Amino acid sequence: MSEAALSERPPTETEVREASEAVRALASALTPKGLPFAVRKDGDQVAIDLSPSLGQLILDVLAHVARGEMVTFVPYGAELSTKEAADLLNVSRPFLVKLLDAGDIDFHRVGSHRRIKAVDLLEYKRRRDGERSDALDKLQKLGQEFDAA
Repeated sequence: MSEAALSERPPTETEVREASEAVRALASALTPKGLPFAVRKDGDQVAIDLSPSLGQLILDVLAHVARGEMVTFVPYGAELSTKEAADLLNVSRPFLVKLLDAGDIDFHRVGSHRRIKAVDLLEYKRRRDGERSDALDKLQKLGQEFDAA
């Protein structure tokens, strides 16, 4: 029986340790030319050269696992259910439905079900995170002005 994917459960202590070791080893191998490494297949060693962007992606995924985080891949063109979209935003499904009904996130219906394009969800998340960052910057400035007074 195979274990559940890391998108469905947190990594085990062994997986966290293995990911940490892999990050250390691969990070030192990543260069502006890419990430060269070798894998064994049927007793033979196969050399693989990844582009810098693919190498960084591998390191990013391993770094999340090394921190004990679950990892989910969402293709940019994917269509998500309300449950999947709510999970990605870390909000409740009813809250997400309110955002959809308010027009904050584009969606379409498939029968009676709502579907959200990943690109639209990620755009909303980018806007939301930007607004939060701006609000925090304003609060920080107010705090500095208050301390100076």
